[in-house]
Amino acid sequence: MARLPAFQPQERIAVFIDGANLYQTARSLGFDIDYKRLLQSLKEQGRLIRVYYYTALLDEQEYSPIRPLVDWLDYNGYTMVTKPLKEFTQASTGRRKFKGNMDVEIAVDMMEMAPRIDHAVLVSGDGDFRRLVESLQRQGVRVSVVSTIRSQPPMIADELRRQADTFIDLVAWQSLISREPQVRADLPLDEDDDYEDDDEDDYEDDEEEEDAKPRG
Repeated sequence: MARLPAFQPQERIAVFIDGANLYQTARSLGFDIDYKRLLQSLKEQGRLIRVYYYTALLDEQEYSPIRPLVDWLDYNGYTMVTKPLKEFTQASTGRRKFKGNMDVEIAVDMMEMAPRIDHAVLVSGDGDFRRLVESLQRQGVRVSVVSTIRSQPPMIADELRRQADTFIDLVAWQSLISREPQVRADLPLDEDDDYEDDDEDDYEDDEEEEDAKPRG
């Protein structure tokens, strides 16, 4: 069993993944996530209660480039939390943009799970979560935060990193969870929406959607 940093064998663990944030963090480090390997690695660390994955989606009537990933995760052990993207037109350029912030959903689930777990793993670098992490710690839950300081600029807010019981740089997981160059047909690709790590996540309607289609 490959022991990841910061885990203890007997603890009850729940993992909360900000999907767009994880994708951007891995991309900044130059690798892609193999979600099958990620889930298997997490299962080997302790008593894994649940792995949540959060993402916003286009309306069902429109093609969503990450729908194949969402469907695969839903059928393969992840607890999916999704909501529709809000569409608006940028006044200066006339381009369609989308907002899809999942902070509230993450906070509610972490608070609800707190009495049932020993260790919460938050996969996000958003500084807005600092107060949430502090609240879980007061309830006796150990909180690890997964992001990176290896990118320029770092993907994690300094206040969140200081608040966490353990900061795990995603680089430490790379050898265990990165996808091989030859993509297997049963493994999906990652989110490929433009993302801004602020209060309201923005997604642009552009031609990069083709990159998120599964490769056979």
